[in-house]
Amino acid sequence: MRFAHVMIRVKNIDESMKFYTELLDLNRTGEVKLDDSTLYYLSDEDGQTQIELTYNNETPKEGYKNGNAFGHLAFETKSMDEFTDKMNKFGYKYLYEPYFMPEVNMRIAFLKDPDGNEIEIMAK
Repeated sequence: MRFAHVMIRVKNIDESMKFYTELLDLNRTGEVKLDDSTLYYLSDEDGQTQIELTYNNETPKEGYKNGNAFGHLAFETKSMDEFTDKMNKFGYKYLYEPYFMPEVNMRIAFLKDPDGNEIEIMAK
């Protein structure tokens, strides 16, 4: 068995698509229109990480709320400094600025996607 993908409901598909494709460099790989929603599939460069962004036709005005069990999605970048420059260019801000975590021998940082989901960025 293998992990297939994670699904995230989004309030604004344009903002979310920009965040995941332009900032996090995921590629749009498919789209499925259903009666009540549209599913947008994204994948990393080697096809190992997949995310399904679900945009419902009737989205709550305030968006969606996560339960307290969900923590974050994590992405690894080759350069934290380059990612930070790119993030600043797009106007995003860190929730937690990059810092070195000796237990995993990596720099990590956190930001939020347009729907408030926490995203961890890691760099060796």
